[in-house]
Amino acid sequence: MGTAPSTYNLADIWEAVSAVVADRTAVVCGDTRRTYAELDERANRLANWLLDRGVQPGQHIGLYLTSGAEYFEAMLAAYKVRAVPININYRYVEAELQQLFDDADLVGVLVERSFAARAERIRPELAKVAWWLAVEDGEPGDAVTGEVGYEDALAASSPEAPVMARSGDDRYVIYTGGTTGMPKGVVWRHEDAFFACIGGGDPMRLAGAVDDPAQMMDRIMDGTFVFLPVAPLMHAAGQWTSLSWLFCGGTIVLLRGSFDPRRVWQTVQDEHVNLITVVGDAIVRPLVDEWDASGPYDVSMLLSVGSGGAPLTPSLRKRLMEIVPNAAVVDGFGSSETGAQGGSRLEAGDAPSDAVSRFTPYGAGTTVLDEVTRTEVVPGSGVVGRVALRGHIPLEYYGDPVKSAETFIEVGGHRWVLTGDMATVEADGTITLFGRGSVCINTGGEKVFPEEVEAVLKAADGVYDAVVVGVPDDRWGERVAAVVAAAPGATLDVEALQEHCRAALAGYKVPRQVAVVDAVERSPAGKADYRWARAVATDA
Repeated sequence: MGTAPSTYNLADIWEAVSAVVADRTAVVCGDTRRTYAELDERANRLANWLLDRGVQPGQHIGLYLTSGAEYFEAMLAAYKVRAVPININYRYVEAELQQLFDDADLVGVLVERSFAARAERIRPELAKVAWWLAVEDGEPGDAVTGEVGYEDALAASSPEAPVMARSGDDRYVIYTGGTTGMPKGVVWRHEDAFFACIGGGDPMRLAGAVDDPAQMMDRIMDGTFVFLPVAPLMHAAGQWTSLSWLFCGGTIVLLRGSFDPRRVWQTVQDEHVNLITVVGDAIVRPLVDEWDASGPYDVSMLLSVGSGGAPLTPSLRKRLMEIVPNAAVVDGFGSSETGAQGGSRLEAGDAPSDAVSRFTPYGAGTTVLDEVTRTEVVPGSGVVGRVALRGHIPLEYYGDPVKSAETFIEVGGHRWVLTGDMATVEADGTITLFGRGSVCINTGGEKVFPEEVEAVLKAADGVYDAVVVGVPDDRWGERVAAVVAAAPGATLDVEALQEHCRAALAGYKVPRQVAVVDAVERSPAGKADYRWARAVATDA
């Protein structure tokens, strides 16, 4: 047995767990398989390389990478030396990358070969970035001036764990997706992130969070448990769930490159995957289509499908349960600013709910605050407010005191994080979500939440995907507009779509204009790009 961790520092927890299950497979990515011991040694080597480069505690290191074993190695190495790994959206163009690099104050960047040319184009403008570490991904590509090869750096560095005092107060930062505005760095303490985001030693939320870091030794699973995050590691959902299983001795299977539904199902079959996580309709619909076109696949080992980060509509939830009848379907709710706040769980044999977004809070810290009085919404009152959380919450937005003051507030002697999600509390204590307040449409004084209209549109025959936004209107201030993509082989009739919506929605919620596109743009994690959709709808 290894030495039990004495803090909730993520590196301390990792080192304690990895010592116990040293020979167990930690990560699988293509032909690469790394045991816990191998992953830890490589993280040690990278950590020592970072120290040799003068990286200091609290400094930020960019991970411009897709999902691979190197992503875990880089995160763990940073934790070991008390540095802060920063997730970078690899879909960003040069201007977006430069803005994020500057905002995050990156001192160095790990860059995948496929992205090196883009990095080189902005490198002259990045005065703070002192070094570039190039990770080969099997693809040809240009070099970044002054780069060091990743494997060369590891080979030249000590495999011994760096010795330094760490604590649960060390910083963890996750950048938001920036789907409604510029991305923001959410600053957590390790301890708070461990409980709010990484499961607190209870990834399935069955045993309860640990009361002491030493109890993590009791949470190490006896047998093999295989987890496949379909969401990329640069997304909170993929990163948090993966760490939660690594800290319990699980095996993480990663898929490098673009989302391919056939490869997902094939991997579930070949690697005997027990749990996958997805991001709402944008991931589930292609998975369902692939199953219907080429299935069935052997999913007999699949015990659970988790979804979060975007809505999962009832029709797709029902179809998913038909495909994996022996697995639980867990629809989770949370954000970069709150971690996992709640969810709904459907077991085999349960009747699927028609509710689009209704969840049971994971703890007493989650509530809904009235927008005017800042008091907790009374269950069953029908009052709509903003979802809030107290307890294990972030410290701030990095470098943004104004937005931090708006989001992290003091009410009733407690410190809260006030999310942008509008909701009400039902009589039974469950919370019904209506959507993001930041994308809520105000048309003639009436509020329209895009997610509600999107769910109705997606249920229409021939609609493959949809995003709803508000566009300027001289009379009403804003009018409801939709951007929709047709299913393969389908032709969409705009008037028929509007009639379909009128049968399920109040008149003011029906899209006044509909733009049909080849595909709806989403982030690599499947989140809607509302800025893009608004531009398309405005120009339609």
